[in-house]
Amino acid sequence: MRSDVGQFDFVSPASLDAVLERLAAEPGVHTPLAGGTELMVALNTGRLQQHSLLNLQHLSELRFIRVEAEAIHIGSGTTFTDIRRSEAIAIDLPLLSQAASWTGSVANQNRGTLGGNLCNASPAADSPPALLAYGATVTLVSSHGTRTLPYSDFHLGYKRTALRPDELLHTISVPTGWSGYRQYIRKVGTRNAQAISKVALAAMARVDGDRTSRVIGDIRIGAASLADRPVRCAAAEAAVRGKLVNETTVRAARTALAGEAKPIDDIRSTATYRAHVAANLLEEFLRSLVG
Repeated sequence: MRSDVGQFDFVSPASLDAVLERLAAEPGVHTPLAGGTELMVALNTGRLQQHSLLNLQHLSELRFIRVEAEAIHIGSGTTFTDIRRSEAIAIDLPLLSQAASWTGSVANQNRGTLGGNLCNASPAADSPPALLAYGATVTLVSSHGTRTLPYSDFHLGYKRTALRPDELLHTISVPTGWSGYRQYIRKVGTRNAQAISKVALAAMARVDGDRTSRVIGDIRIGAASLADRPVRCAAAEAAVRGKLVNETTVRAARTALAGEAKPIDDIRSTATYRAHVAANLLEEFLRSLVG
């Protein structure tokens, strides 16, 4: 059933400080609204529980891309179009640039924000696998101060995050300096565009040694739709780190990924399909390392 919009308040404080003051004074009352691409779906289907929308879209304090020597800092209000158009992100963080191009239509990318994508906390979201592989951190703000945590600790379960009722996601900081890594990202969906992923995988690896004895010196794997939240595949990483790139390593990676993956059956796919395809994607990446 569609929600009655007449029952909703729309509050638009003039500054970030005013937003944080409102959240502190009335924790749990307001739903922050950035691009609104997800919230409008919930509104149209009658699933939006909180009836006060707190507008963030006009806040320049949350919309920025700041390039520094060792990281690129992205404001939570930065749109996917902003990310796609950033030359620095395309060069230094190509997995994130690619993921941004997958996020809905061009209209969605013009409105949808990186912070909204993360706070919506869908296990199938497009941007998390890349951010997990890159080892991003997130900075959360409230009227009481700021705190920073690894992005891998941000998602606590299905649609649950580490955000407190009086906090906002302010900055996503992504380390750079991956020129020595082979990078890979794949999304499998019903269509090539405008489809929620059945499974997605982002992976990076540094290969040491010569062509006859290539060893995986480091590897990082992030995945979507393999659990109740976006996940870093630590067991699969550990199974191949420091190992030769060969058939034994490929089998070990598939086995480890199968052990840690906990996908579900839903309207888009089955758990069996998701687990098998994710293992195929990981194998595809590992085999590319010897090319």
